[in-house]
Amino acid sequence: MEPLNYYLLLFTKLRRAPQYGGAPHKPVLLLSILDAVERGYISNERIFITLELVALFRSNWKIWVKTPHIENLALPFFHLKNEPFWKLVTKPNRVIPVTSKNSISSLDVLRQFVDYALIDKSLFQYMLNEVDRELLRNALLKRYFGDVPRYNFSSTIYLDEVAEQIVEESAVQYKRRIDRLRQEESEETFEEEVYIRSNVFKREIPRIYNHTCCISGLQVQLTGKHALIDACHIKPFSEEHDDTIGNGLALCPNLHRAFDKGLITIGDNYNVIVSSQFIESESLYSINQHKNKKIILPNNSRFYPRKEVLEWHRDVVFEKWL
Repeated sequence: MEPLNYYLLLFTKLRRAPQYGGAPHKPVLLLSILDAVERGYISNERIFITLELVALFRSNWKIWVKTPHIENLALPFFHLKNEPFWKLVTKPNRVIPVTSKNSISSLDVLRQFVDYALIDKSLFQYMLNEVDRELLRNALLKRYFGDVPRYNFSSTIYLDEVAEQIVEESAVQYKRRIDRLRQEESEETFEEEVYIRSNVFKREIPRIYNHTCCISGLQVQLTGKHALIDACHIKPFSEEHDDTIGNGLALCPNLHRAFDKGLITIGDNYNVIVSSQFIESESLYSINQHKNKKIILPNNSRFYPRKEVLEWHRDVVFEKWL
């Protein structure tokens, strides 16, 4: 096991692009990982790109970075591979495509090809220890942000703000907000914003539907971070930038896939419409058994799926790809 001083030294000698006095991306990501470990979001030496980590990275960036650098979590997550304590683990049979500058092009590409980063087991043990974690944090702050007073701390409050917007705002209000963010933010930062909002949508829709598939009635609520009930966009985000509750359904994975492929749709009376253009064997899991069934709706009528997006799905998706 390497001594703590070994990692303190490595943390103060990070390889960084020299622009504007040195890129802050690696220190900000490491600060965010320390914060995530402290809050219990990271429980072992495998570092995944998660909603909470992205939110902490954004929060730390706003607190500590005062230079014109562009916020981009993909860069440090990828380039920390050049540090002795960080190893990228790619997904099976995947090779990370790099740019002409031997970098990563986007967060989306990183997530497609990289499963997680693996840090030294001994480093993670130091991160778990409150005293050692504070020494690592102070080493980063003093070396890279020494002129910035430490009176603010990172948080994931932004996730609650996004959740409130998704639940409370109309589709028109929400689209205006997204359009404004697209205009105001860099391409890289907007990509992070979309990632956050997409994952908050995935969290909120099952919650609104009490973790129940609205067609089959299957209810599964896990104590961990994984879920078996999907959040399904009725109208894809790419069409209208709409992550609001009224554009979502809670579906089990097989019915989610059937809905996206146009095998099923939902009528104006919230009844299930099943296409006649496919053949299936008799089974407990058959799609046809749900024909004409009324879906299970949220307790609050404000959160019912909007009829105009259901109509769009019937007109544009249903039976169009069969």
